[in-house]
Amino acid sequence: MTGRTVIRGGLVITASDEIHADVLIEDGRIAALAASATPAAQAFTAERTIDATGRYVIPGGVDAHTHMELPFGGTFASDTFETGTRAAAWGGTTTVVDFAVQSVGHSLREGLDAWHAKAEGNCAVDYGFHMIVSDVNQETLKEMDLLVEEGVTSFKQFMAYPGVFYSDDGQILRAMQRSAENGGLIMMHAENGIAIDVLVEQALARGETDPRYHGEVRKALLEAEATHRAIRLAQVAGAPLYVVHVSATEAVAELARARDEGLPVFGETCPQYLFLSTDNLAEPDFEGAKYVCSTPLRPKEHQAKLWQGLRTNDLQVVSTDHCPFCFTGQKELGRGDFSKIPNGLPGVENRMDLLHQAVVDGHITRRRWIEIACATPARMFGMYPKKGTITPGADADVVIYDPHAEQVVSAATHHMNVDYSAYEGKRLTGRVETVLSRGEPVITEREYTGHAGHGVYTPRSTCQYLN
Repeated sequence: MTGRTVIRGGLVITASDEIHADVLIEDGRIAALAASATPAAQAFTAERTIDATGRYVIPGGVDAHTHMELPFGGTFASDTFETGTRAAAWGGTTTVVDFAVQSVGHSLREGLDAWHAKAEGNCAVDYGFHMIVSDVNQETLKEMDLLVEEGVTSFKQFMAYPGVFYSDDGQILRAMQRSAENGGLIMMHAENGIAIDVLVEQALARGETDPRYHGEVRKALLEAEATHRAIRLAQVAGAPLYVVHVSATEAVAELARARDEGLPVFGETCPQYLFLSTDNLAEPDFEGAKYVCSTPLRPKEHQAKLWQGLRTNDLQVVSTDHCPFCFTGQKELGRGDFSKIPNGLPGVENRMDLLHQAVVDGHITRRRWIEIACATPARMFGMYPKKGTITPGADADVVIYDPHAEQVVSAATHHMNVDYSAYEGKRLTGRVETVLSRGEPVITEREYTGHAGHGVYTPRSTCQYLN
């Protein structure tokens, strides 16, 4: 990779600054920034010049929660690493952290190797892995230390899905104690799966089979209870905790309380909880199945507290939990029984644009947009300042963003390998124009110019918010 690129005349936005600056890129990295139209900037020379006048120049998005090719509910997520990372690039995301899965009875290493095999040579943008721990035992705990050493520094556990990914409190405590020693970060799916299964069984027995009942049985109180329990277990273990896909007012309150106590507890939410609601789950003719994910969509009144949490930093990250299943043939597995609908929504392509719309709507500032979508996820998962910012030495993962372009979100025009959009017909202001990944143009003025195999595996250091 050779050659130099200069990006001229744009408004460079990071989590901390906004400056009209020219950006010089050399050998895949940011080489220098200089205020536009100054002698320093005019001295930048390059083979390729990108005119960013009237545009934002922002770091590529870091989506720290995706599930490409995930086996779930008797089927597989419909995006491969090739289609999913290409769609990510179209949406201005240049790094994804996906979840490798340990199956019960198998080692962490087997799961990690399997995911490396799926991803290697297929990704359009850079990628890393978290490890889903489904089977905590003495061998697993030893393997956690080895994985941290080689750059897989976060481990996901589930208080949900008994019989699939579920861990009990004892297993969770042991994994947390281990991460307290090795510097890893436990990511928690916080829902009381044992109680939810009782409510599912009772709802089906009453003949309540439609998609909307998915939201009704997965009660906000059971998310809050599990969030509280996870926080206290982490406190007992002396470990940090990152709670994934927070969807409910009551769960945000648990995180806020823990943070007020000075505990190293972090929270993530997703665009679906900020923009969609139980109104979508209740759409007629089984259309609601499109919106079945866990944690579930909540009534609209929860949205205000999620936005507030993002503003007050009680929630730090917005990731997608991108886990797409086609409506035809996949979501339809749950016709007549909501519990058989594969859980997950497509969203990796929409996140940066939806969050820009939140800037337009006044929910967050421009810098906070970059903070929650780029910088904080990079710091949280040990990739900063290589990823998540525009500063000399950083990877040249850069998006030229047109803040005035208007678009209508639709499955007809998106690039995710799924037959519907969760945001069909939604009008957005702002659109990705050009995307560089390590200095190479992946999207060039709304044309895909990348290729499978450009994206490389990115080992990570430990969470950069901890001592």
